[in-house]
Amino acid sequence: MGLGPRSPHKVGRRFPAGGKRGRGAKGLGRPLPGSKRQPWPPPDRRSEQPPDSHPHLSPEALGYFRRALSALKEAPETGEERDLMVHNIMKEVETQALALSTNRTGSEMLQELLGFSPLKPLCRVWAALRSNLRTVACHRCGVHVLQSALLQLPRLLGSAEQEGEDGKDGPTETLEELVLGLAAEVCDDFLFYCGDTHGSFVVRTLLQVLGGTILESERARPRGSQSSEAQKAPARECKPADFEVPETFLNRLQDLTSSFLKDIAVFITDKISSFCLQVALQVLHHKLPEFCAYLCNAVIGYLSTRSSSVDGSPLLLFLRDQTSSRLLEQVLLVLEPPRLQSLFEEHLQGQLQTLAAHPIANFPLQRLLDAVTTPELLSPVFEELSPVLEAVLAQGHPGVVIALVGACRRVGACQAKVLQLLLEAFHCAEPSSRQVACVPLFATLMEGAVPAEHQVAVFWGWAHPPGLLVEMAAARALGDVTVLGSLLLQHLLHFSTPGLVLRSLGALTGPQLLVLAQSPAGSHVLDAILTSPSVTRKQRRRVLQNLKGQYVALACSRHGSRVLDAIWSGAALGARKEIAAELGEQNQQLIRDPFGHHVARNVALTTFLKRREAWEQQQGAVAKRRRALNSILED
Repeated sequence: MGLGPRSPHKVGRRFPAGGKRGRGAKGLGRPLPGSKRQPWPPPDRRSEQPPDSHPHLSPEALGYFRRALSALKEAPETGEERDLMVHNIMKEVETQALALSTNRTGSEMLQELLGFSPLKPLCRVWAALRSNLRTVACHRCGVHVLQSALLQLPRLLGSAEQEGEDGKDGPTETLEELVLGLAAEVCDDFLFYCGDTHGSFVVRTLLQVLGGTILESERARPRGSQSSEAQKAPARECKPADFEVPETFLNRLQDLTSSFLKDIAVFITDKISSFCLQVALQVLHHKLPEFCAYLCNAVIGYLSTRSSSVDGSPLLLFLRDQTSSRLLEQVLLVLEPPRLQSLFEEHLQGQLQTLAAHPIANFPLQRLLDAVTTPELLSPVFEELSPVLEAVLAQGHPGVVIALVGACRRVGACQAKVLQLLLEAFHCAEPSSRQVACVPLFATLMEGAVPAEHQVAVFWGWAHPPGLLVEMAAARALGDVTVLGSLLLQHLLHFSTPGLVLRSLGALTGPQLLVLAQSPAGSHVLDAILTSPSVTRKQRRRVLQNLKGQYVALACSRHGSRVLDAIWSGAALGARKEIAAELGEQNQQLIRDPFGHHVARNVALTTFLKRREAWEQQQGAVAKRRRALNSILED
């Protein structure tokens, strides 16, 4: 189970000295294509295999399961014939569960088959694997089968068939008993499973299932070992984040939490084991916050007793460490505000500038800023970081600045001050006429505006003629909008007074605004204009009117069409007429375009062109329903 991206502020980093964090991320998940793998057993030399080797899956059996899975996908969603087919297939799976689990292709098919399985067949397959749990859990393919089985719980745990019974297939344990049995075995050898590259994935998924919380990173993660065809198949594991679990699950989760405390030093310093503790903190924060706080205090208490740092708290040493700093990031995110305030005052105050400049420690600092929710904490943090914003950007750590701006947005304080500091950092504060160029500067962060050998100097305004930087930014296209630049503008547009940014956006030409809307990152800036409660209808209309004449190009763009749909959803009847009229002039082009034909259907363009009166009545009814819904929501 992956942990998701490093943070939203890392994606797309393109600043000087802002490359990869320097942590060894390889080897933490499934083997990458082309990486060194253990040799597969030769299919025609089973007699030469050692007695304890994995059972062999014959080509005939592999072909059978491949055909069975294909037939199952094509069968009707419900019906007696489908139920019988599933029963027969899972009966065959039960007899070869271990061989399927430890075969690369077989494990991929078994993961899909588990998504179709009813409760009892899945329990029998699980029971068939139980005697070889360690073998399967620590196998590069088997681990994903166990994960898939665990991730069926939200679908099956409340099934009416939950009670086990003795039937013609023999006694069947309940799903609850099987999960608790797995948890007990993992708990008995907890350190081993958490420290194993593959076994740790089972522990992380088990923690989520016991807590009745499937983390977003797991729900969004594609099954990495599956084929492209498998990834396109309907995902039975697309489940809600929370689901009901029996009290016994939460009790077992508490037992596993105690296991972390027995070897806390290992879980803080070992790269693989640390991931299990990070997931546990997320699950406990959601379901058992008191245990989460206890575990956080244990981590902080242990680190605080280590050898002192030459420049302050011992915690500072671990914030600079590749492994322990990741754990501390999660601790910072789940701490309650009073405890976060005391942690800052006791260990971090006076050290933020040093942390912001460090290639590793700047990431925990970003998480601290993401966790700020009170003016009492924001005030000293802002006071400490505000003098060095430009230096932090120049060092290649713009995520720190974005996180600070996000904290100002969230708390609703220091907004005017941080905007002024940004204008000064980008050298467009004085004279005031230069402020109109702030959006191109913020959006692109001037990456690539000048030859590489002069980029840093010109970027930060060193030795350039007055006004040159701003003129270059205003003249350049907005096709190089960075994710960080987009996030910065989104935060600023949600400030209580976004007038300056809106004036800069209003100064963009139609083609420049079109490029912004067509950009994967820049399109979200337009979303912020449409959704920010701080942007008035008049201000919104003033910016968006520059898109007139660009609607067809917007409609025929992957990201622009989404922006146009959002504009259409909030447009009054008069604005809708203007958009439809412009699109109608290129109706055939829209129909032929893979994105444009969806826009044409959403706008009801055919009706607009052939039956204008009916179209107006239809749009008037839609507008009336929208007003009624808004009135209900406001009440």
